[in-house]
Amino acid sequence: MTVDLAPHSSRTGHLGVPVPTGLRARVLGRAARALLVRAAARSGVVLTTAAAPVAAGPAIVLRAPDAVHRRIGTARLIGFGESYVAGEWDSPDLVAALTALATRMPELVPPWLQILRGLAATTRPDTEVGTPDHARDNVSHHYDLSNELFARFLDPTLTYSSALFSPAEIADGEPGVTRAGAAGEPRWEALEGAQHAKIDRLLDAAGVGPGTRLLEIGTGWGELCLRAAARGAVVRSVTLSTEQRALALERVTAAGLSDRVRIDLLDYRRVDGVYDAVVSVEMIEAVGAAHWGEYFATLARLVAPRGRIALQAITMPHDRMLATLRTYTWIQKYVFPGGMLPSTEAIAAAARTAGLTVRSRHRFGTHYAQTLRLWRERFLAAPDNLPPPADDPEFRRLWEFYLAYSEAGFRSGYLDVQQIVLTPEVLR
Repeated sequence: MTVDLAPHSSRTGHLGVPVPTGLRARVLGRAARALLVRAAARSGVVLTTAAAPVAAGPAIVLRAPDAVHRRIGTARLIGFGESYVAGEWDSPDLVAALTALATRMPELVPPWLQILRGLAATTRPDTEVGTPDHARDNVSHHYDLSNELFARFLDPTLTYSSALFSPAEIADGEPGVTRAGAAGEPRWEALEGAQHAKIDRLLDAAGVGPGTRLLEIGTGWGELCLRAAARGAVVRSVTLSTEQRALALERVTAAGLSDRVRIDLLDYRRVDGVYDAVVSVEMIEAVGAAHWGEYFATLARLVAPRGRIALQAITMPHDRMLATLRTYTWIQKYVFPGGMLPSTEAIAAAARTAGLTVRSRHRFGTHYAQTLRLWRERFLAAPDNLPPPADDPEFRRLWEFYLAYSEAGFRSGYLDVQQIVLTPEVLR
């Protein structure tokens, strides 16, 4: 069943966030200045101003130091990102600076400053919680921006998730856990094949072949559907993005696979039926921590007793995940509203409660860093020729920061990406 939804326009918005003023902003700004200096020194980042020469190595050039400090003091890392978008600081190598800082980020706002900030702390808006009522808005905010925009920096498969550049699988210290071989520094021409390698590995892990009844949660632009159907699977895919669905359907029709692929505009919680395999690529991040239990319960309901579930998920260490559960981040505010990255422990716990068992994990976070590098380089290659809304310089800086910030997370090891296979606990 396809659910008809009313026409919806995505929220692009305009930052235009004013520099904080008043006594509180001045006090917090002075404290933030000292913290930024300390964090930079400990991470080997040079802090300088526009009038001074930039030394070798990671550097942050403060063009409006007082504004930078006030934003960080009053809005933490949200303020740090807003300040970059506003042009108040820059870097000759943004990824290098952010990567160096990544391990020191918590020091920008230590516990005593969080207490001093008190009620000034930024909280997540209720409208971004991943309920069925809000989930579509959250998805549309990012994925319905413009198919043309995404096509400018994605490879021809239009795959918007980590590629896999090496087939090597190396034992990683725990039973059932492997890591990929080195990604190296791949060229743009390698990305399409690496995306196919990622998709094929996930389909193999899910046991997808001729006649498989496959459910995909989160269609993207349809590449996984196409490759699964080409194997002979019968595919149902669900998405909340009208833009992605429209183009994915065009691609399915062009490939002559309409008899094997069905794409519905539908919340995953409303899917019916039983499937031999369920796959989902980097969709759990949009679910929200409050709904992880519901997500895995839905997977357990939909998978056949002897079926398999194969997920690709961005993860973070469990202690860091716990520390961020009640925070509101720059990425959540400006890029992925409602999002939250799980830890492997959180995934295993939610799966176990739903009657599912994690059978294997394959880690390849360094490959995501390279995927993001290639996207970022492509996005910035011709900035003056990007389609709306990227024709706005402020939007371009926002996306440059988003791509660099994400790449730094994987380069530093703060983030990882994994393919995870789950099965029902009781095989009947």
